[in-house]
Amino acid sequence: MAKGTVETGGLAGVAAARVDGTRAAGGAPEQRKRPLRSRNRAARQAYQTRPVRGEGNNVIPNDIDTQAPVVSRHGVVIEAPVEVLWRLHTDVDAWPTWQPDITAARLDGPFAPGSTFSWHTSGLDIESTVYEVEPERRTLWGGPAHGIVGIHKWTFTPVEGGTRVETAESWSGEPIEADAGAMQAALDGSLVAWLGHLQTAAVRDISDARG
Repeated sequence: MAKGTVETGGLAGVAAARVDGTRAAGGAPEQRKRPLRSRNRAARQAYQTRPVRGEGNNVIPNDIDTQAPVVSRHGVVIEAPVEVLWRLHTDVDAWPTWQPDITAARLDGPFAPGSTFSWHTSGLDIESTVYEVEPERRTLWGGPAHGIVGIHKWTFTPVEGGTRVETAESWSGEPIEADAGAMQAALDGSLVAWLGHLQTAAVRDISDARG
């Protein structure tokens, strides 16, 4: 089973993490930090040196941003064949039927590189672009939302007794740098919750198919 505290799914954790960014008074003085603009400029310059596909301004990530302030990785073995999990994972329009944290989702076109999908979760409207698809093996999507650049990767590996599902996501941007600790907890919780919902949906589908 995946480990962690179940929170809201996707970027929804950002809303909760933003509620209270205050810190307790009376602690040790904080060290001076570079202004956010300077740090963001350095981050962008570093990101531009990482492996990407595309030309000019059409930069297409080929993995999560491992240098982002917040990176989360979680995995679980689910007792279900990969084709069942892949169908649930890529049928974006049906996400709200098994992912309670997502109230609306719509894919524009096939689930393929270059397609976009919009989804609504916990008061946030998000639009993501599909970057990579390896059928029944790997997906990568992401994009900017509410000042945050998110990149989300999923992998599916058949193993004895089922399929190992691993997910990793990176968040960068000023809202993340403002309180990376709270954002890290929000992202960890969201990925653990998403894996749990996927597991529940897969087991239910298999049970229904058996009658």
